[in-house]
Amino acid sequence: MRPTYLEINLAQLKHNLEAIRAHVAPAKVMPMVKANAYGHGIEGVVPFIEPYVDMLGVALVEEGIQLRQLGIKKPILVAGGTMIGQLPSFFEHDLTLTASSLDLLLVADQLAESTRQRMKVHLKFDTGMERVGVHEYEAEEFLQKSLACRHLEVEGIYTHLANSEKVDRKYSLLQLERFQEILRFYEKNSLPMPMRHVCNSGGILNVPEAHFDMVRPGVLFYGIYPGRDIERKVDAKPVATWKSKVAYSKITLPGRPVSYGSLWQAEGSPTRIVTIPCGYADGYFRNMTNRARVVINGKSYPQVGRICMDQFMVNAGEDDVKVGDEAVLLGGGITVEELADWAGTNEYEVMTNISARVPRVYVGAVQ
Repeated sequence: MRPTYLEINLAQLKHNLEAIRAHVAPAKVMPMVKANAYGHGIEGVVPFIEPYVDMLGVALVEEGIQLRQLGIKKPILVAGGTMIGQLPSFFEHDLTLTASSLDLLLVADQLAESTRQRMKVHLKFDTGMERVGVHEYEAEEFLQKSLACRHLEVEGIYTHLANSEKVDRKYSLLQLERFQEILRFYEKNSLPMPMRHVCNSGGILNVPEAHFDMVRPGVLFYGIYPGRDIERKVDAKPVATWKSKVAYSKITLPGRPVSYGSLWQAEGSPTRIVTIPCGYADGYFRNMTNRARVVINGKSYPQVGRICMDQFMVNAGEDDVKVGDEAVLLGGGITVEELADWAGTNEYEVMTNISARVPRVYVGAVQ
């Protein structure tokens, strides 16, 4: 196995889920496992966590199919945009459709009728994200048409918060008000209310009045908070530790530049430069050059010189760091927020960009 790997603590993942569930009770919990479980590895995460969840959320039809191929039985909502040509896969693999347009809704109903099958759908409304979904001011016609779709089971109705992680809740509350206006359709017509869900990770923490019947934790499920200033009301901790080993160790003389572009060199005295077998092809962003830090043998050292595709270098100073010594790239005192700052991005991109060629190793799988 590669010396560079991502260690996933499944016991901590389960704890995070339990903490979220306790916080939102009695609402159901549907973790989002799209994008390879936010980089944590869908094949290791989902089979373990399935017994403890109510539903699972993905972005792509292909992700839903992958879960079924892994033997997952729980309901799976495909939350991303779906093309009409992909609808047969929903029947074949028992996936739940996000009906985000009238055209998609009607074609799904026609296909269900022609194949003598039923399809579960969740109606998606755009209350201020401007991504996908029917606008709240066009909801009446959409909802009326949904009642006529006799071959579909409208199981849920939802929207997505655009700024839920912000301390200023003004826009989130505006979106919630618009969503509540949509829901009045069912009350006015004395109809049973579908399952309502609004809250992503930020909403779970910041908009408790929108917990409704189900929540959709994303990064919070993996122990990462969606905003730096958001109140940490749920006892969730990171489950991923990115580890490697020193692959080479040498003394570099002053004036001899390290790596491509000659962006760094030792000044004044010789220094020990060690090489870590991980690079931007693994998701260790090139933009972190001369900014990142790595923990080796429990001590923090600066990354130096241009980060390469497969390797990067660290300045160990006068310390006797040897080949084979453990290096921690994430965890062990280095936070995902720090990696995001060094890379000039956010925590979501850091985790989802850890390459598939970095093995995921699962620990703590106590059922």
